[in-house]
Amino acid sequence: MKWDAMSDTLADNWQSFAVVFGVALVLSLVLTPWTIWLSHRLGVVQEPGGRRRHQRPTGQLGGLAIVIAFVVAVLVAQFMPVGRTDDKEIIRLSGLLIGGIFIYGIGFVDDKYELGPLQLYLGQLIAGAIAIFFLIFIESFNNPLTGTVVGGWPYAVTVTITLFWLGIMMNTVNFLDGLDGLASGVTAIASLMIFIHATFQLNQVSVGLLPLALFGATLGFLVYNFYPARIFMGGGAVFLGYTLGVLSIIGGAKMATILLVMGLPLMDVAWQIVRRASQGRNPMHGDRGHLHFRLLDLGYSQRTIVMGYYFFCTMFGAIALITASRLFKLISLLVMAAILVGTFAMVSWRSSRHTHLGASIRSASDQT
Repeated sequence: MKWDAMSDTLADNWQSFAVVFGVALVLSLVLTPWTIWLSHRLGVVQEPGGRRRHQRPTGQLGGLAIVIAFVVAVLVAQFMPVGRTDDKEIIRLSGLLIGGIFIYGIGFVDDKYELGPLQLYLGQLIAGAIAIFFLIFIESFNNPLTGTVVGGWPYAVTVTITLFWLGIMMNTVNFLDGLDGLASGVTAIASLMIFIHATFQLNQVSVGLLPLALFGATLGFLVYNFYPARIFMGGGAVFLGYTLGVLSIIGGAKMATILLVMGLPLMDVAWQIVRRASQGRNPMHGDRGHLHFRLLDLGYSQRTIVMGYYFFCTMFGAIALITASRLFKLISLLVMAAILVGTFAMVSWRSSRHTHLGASIRSASDQT
């Protein structure tokens, strides 16, 4: 990073940063208690038990507070006196907001009526199509080995890659929402990293205001969502995944940042897909096979697991910010992948041993 340039950017725009972040944070803090009341009023409540194993009925409409806070803060950001470098910024902003509101609407209906997998996938596909219609798509990427730009492929390939990326991000954050404060906290970290990268490294100040708004909205919600949670985000998890996916595309050059910050949950999703498919099951049907659930079943506390995720995501996100070398980022990704593969293998072995031990104890108890 060029610290002098960072200082100048901060000095010139700190009021805009404070306004956008403040609006998002305050609205989220104020609206989340209202969504707690609304959840119980509408009967959108998750009863104790299930995968979360929470202790009391908990509302699921917390994502509504995040969406409203984010949208309002983003609209406020359009009136801030900052530099704008993209002549199609308003078009892409429209895609971000329309697609985000649409996918949250699908999540809201799912929270209330429990839609089927096909309906949810179709909703995600439409949200991705909205993004593409508003010129949000992956046209190229930088080859970390040669430094050259790889792109120029047919439009159909561009559409396919973009839909795949947005779908992966939506499902990753959705699957991550299994422990109190996990998805909201990791999203807050990711959005902060994107803000720093876009604003201070790429000098895209107006684009940087968007993840800053998301950071404020998720941080305010986290106050009520951290263990023990008073509210769940429900369909807000898919909204966060869509928004992170779009923000990583808008302005470009943020894919490596997201891959490093979200490397742990992304690899966890890949692990679950392979595991479930190998067992002849639908890879997208949720269970307690995710890393955070297995760690919880092994006796680690929710706070310990969540803080571990925060540390891991922040550490590798910082690497993405500190170094400008694409090759070093690639090496960091490979190192992270090796660490996670080893972690998954160890946790799987311990989980299997824990299960067999528990079965043996139950068998011995039945015989006595």
